Amino acid sequence: MDTAKLLNWFRQNKRYLPWRHTKEPYKIWLSEIILQQTQVVQGLPYYQKFINAYPDVNSLAVASEQEVLNLWQGLGYYSRARNLHYTAKDIVNNSQGVFPKSYKELLKLKGVGDYTAAAIASFCYNEPVAVLDGNVYRVLSRFFGIDTPINTTEGKKLFKNLAQQNLDTLQPALYNQAIMEFGALQCTPAQPKCDICPLANDCIAYQTGQIAKLPVKLSKLKIKKRYLHYFLVEWEGQIILEKREGKGIWQNLYQLPLIETTGKKRFSSEKLSEFYQKYRILPENQPVLVEKTVHKLTHQHLQISFWKLQSKQKPLKAIQQTAINDYPMPIVIANFLDGF
Repeated sequence: MDTAKLLNWFRQNKRYLPWRHTKEPYKIWLSEIILQQTQVVQGLPYYQKFINAYPDVNSLAVASEQEVLNLWQGLGYYSRARNLHYTAKDIVNNSQGVFPKSYKELLKLKGVGDYTAAAIASFCYNEPVAVLDGNVYRVLSRFFGIDTPINTTEGKKLFKNLAQQNLDTLQPALYNQAIMEFGALQCTPAQPKCDICPLANDCIAYQTGQIAKLPVKLSKLKIKKRYLHYFLVEWEGQIILEKREGKGIWQNLYQLPLIETTGKKRFSSEKLSEFYQKYRILPENQPVLVEKTVHKLTHQHLQISFWKLQSKQKPLKAIQQTAINDYPMPIVIANFLDGF
């Protein structure tokens, strides 16, 4: 790959991103955690919110988990926020607030994998280790015409070696940013700009008409459907809001009380009776269906129904409805409550 052409393209086309103008490991780490599974346009305002609220690792470490989750609300993949908070406390408590200074040491941090460690090590310390994210996989696969699936053991090893071989070891930070930006803006998943690509003459996929077929990724996902019935139970300006317990995508977030069914059928009268007893609800009326929606996650499609009813007495776990913004919750529930 012609590194000079790639770097020249980057200098002319790179976006202004705040974390590109610092070598502070805290800011680079924060941006990389936010951008896992998240596009830049969505992640940028969250990065700015976190920097404003927690300008350094010490301020993040002393925050409560509820405060961190509340600020993260709407970004999804909440394990990232929990790992972010855990790692901040770990660095402050066990390393005097100083980040590790090498790729191998960075890998020991919770929530930091190969890509994130390589990004921090190269951007902050100019360590010659190549990054490998979805953009880089795509550029390398197309340029070298490689159809080995990128999500297999063989593919991961092949592309990791290829990325390292092509790394500009004299300026790894610049090169890593350039190849990722090239994949994000030029060699895009759909409708890449091949007609104005500076690497087109040497790109095997372009020369052989394989652009749309590369990279290859084996489909392993099995989508599970779940049927969730949430209840907005009102009593004198209060509603029930409870903290989710146990493991799961929304761990430690708050939610409306829930009945889950195994299919599209409505919950049974027995289930509803148990629900009333559990939360000490004395219903004033039958539940009224007010909204239905589908919330799609990576491995799950949630068929969600929102029900509304009034209670004649104060139920358990009731809070003032005016205080709901103080509680971090899944965005689908937050959006529903915004309408009431």
